[in-house]
Amino acid sequence: MKTSAGVTYSAFTGWSDEPTDIATPFRGDIRCDVAVVGGGLAGMATALRLAERGVDVVLLESGYCGWGASSRNAGYLSNELAGEAEVLQFFYKNKLKNLTRFAENSAQFTEGLIERFDIDCDYEATGNIKAAISEAQLGRLRRNAEILQEAGSNIEFGDGAQLGLPSTFLGGIFVRGGGLMNPGRFTAGIRSALLASGARVFERTTVRSVEPNGARVTVEVPSGRVDAERVVLATNANTRELTIGPSGVGPVYTSVVETDPVDPEALEAIGWTTRAGIVTPHQILENYRRTPRGTLLYGTRRLRGAPSGPLGAQAPDPAVVDDLTRGFHQRFPTLNYLAPQRAWGGWIAMTSFLPVAGEVAKNVFYGVSCNGHGLAQSPYLGTLLADRLAGDDPHDDLQTLWRPRPPRLPSFVLSTPVFEAGWAVDRLTDRFGI
Repeated sequence: MKTSAGVTYSAFTGWSDEPTDIATPFRGDIRCDVAVVGGGLAGMATALRLAERGVDVVLLESGYCGWGASSRNAGYLSNELAGEAEVLQFFYKNKLKNLTRFAENSAQFTEGLIERFDIDCDYEATGNIKAAISEAQLGRLRRNAEILQEAGSNIEFGDGAQLGLPSTFLGGIFVRGGGLMNPGRFTAGIRSALLASGARVFERTTVRSVEPNGARVTVEVPSGRVDAERVVLATNANTRELTIGPSGVGPVYTSVVETDPVDPEALEAIGWTTRAGIVTPHQILENYRRTPRGTLLYGTRRLRGAPSGPLGAQAPDPAVVDDLTRGFHQRFPTLNYLAPQRAWGGWIAMTSFLPVAGEVAKNVFYGVSCNGHGLAQSPYLGTLLADRLAGDDPHDDLQTLWRPRPPRLPSFVLSTPVFEAGWAVDRLTDRFGI
């Protein structure tokens, strides 16, 4: 953690503290029914469901469960898919209704987890708003709303005043499902439930390799090996670090910034009356939300591709934080006195808009890459995958995402130069209102 120009830059999440009950690292040789590699929300949900169903499951996590993107995101529980509806309709026209159903079910499932485990994560079922800053964006959102409504999405199109938006925003799509939460506390709650289950959890245990071996699979770690009947890869942004993982899953670094506390009357004065989260329909979206701490949170807008080698923990780039703050002041000019207080970020996984699941090799399954929507989709996807491994017929929502072959996405698509080009296009559209 470092401080510069009044901003605290952290390589850790700003939502919660590191747990004090780190599980013992794995040593030795053991056998199990299923080994889960990765302790994010997808991996934890998979292991938790399998344990509840009486399956002998081992989970291996290189840090601690929830260390990565699961606890570092902006806290939007969204029942939407990544990408614009017009684009999704073009690529997935025959599956769009099923995909919309999956997204809706994901948010409801995560809300159910909060209630079931009584997780204190400041959850507010506010819904979220995709808001336009230009007439061109508003027109696109109107067309997208028609497509989403036809696909069965629970949304409403309205102007800025109807949606409780600040005057900078002309209007947009109110997504009724989902809301906002503290993702650090939510992830910690799922971790507590997992540790209390029958799953064998080993933290600070880095997996070196996953090798199919006849009817079983060998998982090697520095101090031993796990002999499993089946393996689930829930490695998300770190998928590329295992040679057996699905291809086309790219790690992307995204940042968030939190301001000093703000007087609620100052927000009401500019028309910001909604408690819902706000995102923009740029090439690289911007997000803005209020927090229970009385602060404002903003982020994304400028992404970074991954370098070669292990990802590790990184603090945000000060130049990116400066750009995020400029964007915040442009959207909320009367709040330009609000200074950024702290910034953090993390690696998410991206594919071609959709999360993916499948069998990458005999008895080696995967469920990864929710493209920034993992707070809702990862727990649901992991649970569906666990039910399939426990012997259920595949759920319709899992079938919608299943890939007989791993997806392939050219590496350059998720590179920093491409993201910088997207940022430049967004700034041009801002300038000319297109």
